[in-house]
Amino acid sequence: MSACRINVFWHDGMLNHDTGKGVFDTGMNPGFLEVLEKHPENSDRIRNIVSILSKGPISSYISWHSGSPATIHQLLSFHSQEYVDMLIEADKNGGNKEICCGTFLNPGSFNAALLAAGTTLSAMKYILDGYGELAYALVRPPGHHAQPTQADGYCFFNNAGLAVQLALDSGCKKVLVLDIDVHYGNGTAEGFYRSDKVLTVSLHMNHGSWGPSHPQNGTVDELGEGEGFGYNLNVPLPNGSGDKGYGYAMSEAVIPAVEKFKPDMMVLVIGQDSSAFDSNGRQCLTMDGYREIGRMVCRLADKHCGSRLLIVQEGGYHVTYSAYCVHATLEGVLDLPRPLLADPIAYYPEDETFAVKVIEAIKQFQMKNVPMLKDV
Repeated sequence: MSACRINVFWHDGMLNHDTGKGVFDTGMNPGFLEVLEKHPENSDRIRNIVSILSKGPISSYISWHSGSPATIHQLLSFHSQEYVDMLIEADKNGGNKEICCGTFLNPGSFNAALLAAGTTLSAMKYILDGYGELAYALVRPPGHHAQPTQADGYCFFNNAGLAVQLALDSGCKKVLVLDIDVHYGNGTAEGFYRSDKVLTVSLHMNHGSWGPSHPQNGTVDELGEGEGFGYNLNVPLPNGSGDKGYGYAMSEAVIPAVEKFKPDMMVLVIGQDSSAFDSNGRQCLTMDGYREIGRMVCRLADKHCGSRLLIVQEGGYHVTYSAYCVHATLEGVLDLPRPLLADPIAYYPEDETFAVKVIEAIKQFQMKNVPMLKDV
């Protein structure tokens, strides 16, 4: 994809999702704090990403496209009627509802969620219709935790999952979803847990379940069911995994699986909450790490998918550094010969020894238990 352009799909109506203020993501005001912080998933984080792509050194590689809201019919390709109806009713009643822990549907939220889903579908359709090979859905609210029947983790509609289903409905035979957000992409995994047409791979910190909205654990033994057994690969990384640890996971756990699966479409789900300075994660990726992951994904897409790649935005809550890390990720996807933007934060030391041991154990487990990988 060297010197290719990135088609960025965006709509500023997504900024109208107001997640409020409180103690971290609770919306709670205890009454004894002078300053209440914004909810982590606030519009500032996305404003900075839009800004850095518009004005930063990568801007000459960017083509901007406007998104549009998803229809209810489109939502039902992934979500249940009952779940969608519940959100519609909550919105009609004025919002101001906590759908699940930390996930607030306020006035403007439902329309923003429709725009996020529709904008991601527009980006995928752009690729499927042959207008471009590389598209980035710059969207909020995020989506990868949203399951077919419930919201979770700041997510209402599963933007990536809807795009994957569109690809399948449009004739794609095998779709890869690679999720590098620091949290398990449980919603996307759940949506395709019984399918052998979608390989879901998630690199995340080993956080486990966090309650009824997120019953999945993200552990290595969650491999899929029925025809989908062996097509959900979790790589739960120990806290503190950084550029070297993630690079090793990509080389040893991700790339061999992709080579065996041979997808004809790829979806890269990105979250910069796996950076060294994010409040929602405990990992240590820097711009160099994101850049290298982007480069690896680019080469996989070139080899297997005719360079067709959809990138979907998820988390990333450090208002400044997340934008820089998006810039670096896209530099890598473009496979540029040298960095365009220097890392503004000092080098973060990393000892990858423990991460490597964990990844080796995951690799051995998968080679023993996943039919597709037994002869790797």
